[in-house]
Amino acid sequence: MAHTLTTCTFCGVGCGLYLEADGTRINGVYPSMSHPTNEGKICVRGWNVHEVASSPERLRSPLLRKHGQFTEVSWEEALGFVASRIREIRAQHGPDALMFLNSPRCSNEESYLLQKLARAVVGTNNVDHGTGVYCNNSINVLLDMLGVPAATNSISELAQSEVIIVDGVDLGRQLPTIGGRVIRSKLSGSKLIVIDTRRHRVAESADIFLQIKPGTEVMLYGAMAKIIVDRGLMNLPFIRACCRDYERFLEQVRDYDLLQAAEACGVAADLIEAAALAYARAKSAALLYSTGIETRRKDAIRAIVNLTLLAGHIGKPGAGLFPLTEHNNLQGVCDMGVLPDRLPGYRPVADAAARASVASVWGAQPPAAPGVGARSILEGLSRGKIKLLWLLRYDPVATEMFGNAADALKECDLVVAQHLFMTETTRHAHVVLPVAAFGEERVTYTSTERRIQIADQVIELPPGTVPSWLQLTRLGRLLGADWNYQSAADVMDEIGRVVPFYSGANYDNLAREYGRQWPCTKERPLGTRTLFADGIPVGAFKFVPVPRPAATVTVSAEYPFTVVFGHSLYYWHRNVLVRHSETLKREYRILLLDYPEGFVEINTDDAKALGIRDGEKIRLRADHGSAVAAARVTHEVKSGTVFVPFFVREVQKQIVAPAAEDERVPVRLEKLTE
Repeated sequence: MAHTLTTCTFCGVGCGLYLEADGTRINGVYPSMSHPTNEGKICVRGWNVHEVASSPERLRSPLLRKHGQFTEVSWEEALGFVASRIREIRAQHGPDALMFLNSPRCSNEESYLLQKLARAVVGTNNVDHGTGVYCNNSINVLLDMLGVPAATNSISELAQSEVIIVDGVDLGRQLPTIGGRVIRSKLSGSKLIVIDTRRHRVAESADIFLQIKPGTEVMLYGAMAKIIVDRGLMNLPFIRACCRDYERFLEQVRDYDLLQAAEACGVAADLIEAAALAYARAKSAALLYSTGIETRRKDAIRAIVNLTLLAGHIGKPGAGLFPLTEHNNLQGVCDMGVLPDRLPGYRPVADAAARASVASVWGAQPPAAPGVGARSILEGLSRGKIKLLWLLRYDPVATEMFGNAADALKECDLVVAQHLFMTETTRHAHVVLPVAAFGEERVTYTSTERRIQIADQVIELPPGTVPSWLQLTRLGRLLGADWNYQSAADVMDEIGRVVPFYSGANYDNLAREYGRQWPCTKERPLGTRTLFADGIPVGAFKFVPVPRPAATVTVSAEYPFTVVFGHSLYYWHRNVLVRHSETLKREYRILLLDYPEGFVEINTDDAKALGIRDGEKIRLRADHGSAVAAARVTHEVKSGTVFVPFFVREVQKQIVAPAAEDERVPVRLEKLTE
């Protein structure tokens, strides 16, 4: 059997693994021992990633809805129909009546061509990735304060960190390979600090565990910054040489008080102080945080960056910021410009010089007005305006927590879905276009550490299957574009001409040494392991003062608990890839055997005080409404909070007001009587 080195495409870590194949079928997986990210370790998802491609439930031919029923048609008929309807809708309603969404699991090549089709051919900036529904966009905060919307350091450098802070992400469940690295670093002498509303596996190993109340991150980081300033531990040489607006930040941080923060966060003051002192005194400290909306508001991200700048933990191995995500190519799809307000390379669509630069390659000028995002249509804010919705490997009906994706799809004149399987979303489509599976095409992905890697082709495409990038190429031609891409490598060559920090990346050098970390330029073809290690321009970084919050989520005698929505290990059972792997389906549904309709988690002491037993049905009553769910009693949840996994969607719909900006809701718990 052939053994081919490739990249796991399940999560954002980007582990290296080998696939065993006999030419027509992938038969097994084993990890790369020398890949710098995972070094011989992979999680249960990686071990079984190959099962998806061999699923008998895969789509094999384009489907066109005729007289209310799906009918198999040729590629010529399917793409011809789509091209005709695009022309009609654009002519009747204008280009902004069309919207293009993809999944952050898409490859760089298909993501790039999707947004190019929207901007250069259709003429709209209505492009976004599915995570845009959840993300409050840490991208804009990092661009504003650091100038770089990505992790500053490499995952392997965690072995060199004296202090590691893990904030708001359950590494053991969501990103196990990184979780393993953090634990091994801790065992080798690093101090581990965990900040979270829930007690999870990595938190159990922490030297300092700050189990805070929901929504109090800004108070915590403001207090830590105040401690560092009061003790004179700020890195003044770094600040004076590399940062601006420090005096404005300093004036604002004086409003914070340790004892007030301790009370607001529900954490002992001495633990907050110990965490701040350890972080400031370390020679190299890394801060890993979740970008998800359930744990992270923009001010919280600003407070994190402020703390990093205050201590000077930028530009050296083992230090820096690591914004983390579960999705395997969220970094790449954003790099490619699948954002309603940013062109490829994160340049604003309103920037005339940026549009001109892109137009010099495309031969077409991108529109100047920012588009609408994914959340806008799924929550109904753009209903009636969007007539055509394009979905690339995206299944919002099954996975989205916010809005009502099914209703949004029904209101569109045309829904085109490119997907591997018939899903809850594709059942609402008018046209379904099957795509290639893992191991059937040679494309690239960019991991959470900026590593651009090739996911290689190890088996032949099934007869009749056309890769997504080629589908988009053919459609572009039908719509009059002069697109002549003969391979995904041709697309990557153009990406290098449009995205400055990819200019040195091509399939030849990406196939060597486990890819390249951007910036990978013609001047720096080997890529960049640690950002700013060669020097930081004067005043490159920016402090942003964060006002002390007037109040956090307010509980009362009537509503004494706070609901927190977030990811759970069992969120993965909603993932369409997991659903088509028998091993993973079994692994991720074990707990659901006890709670077949889902669950909400409450603290053991709270459950005892209320007389609630594990598995019992309880009612969560909020000011807006109420919901019924099974109780999972666990010590992982902080007393006074109720954790609701994202996949238990009915709870969110029933207790959160439709226009609410904050998903954290005060509730009371009631036992259901017989």
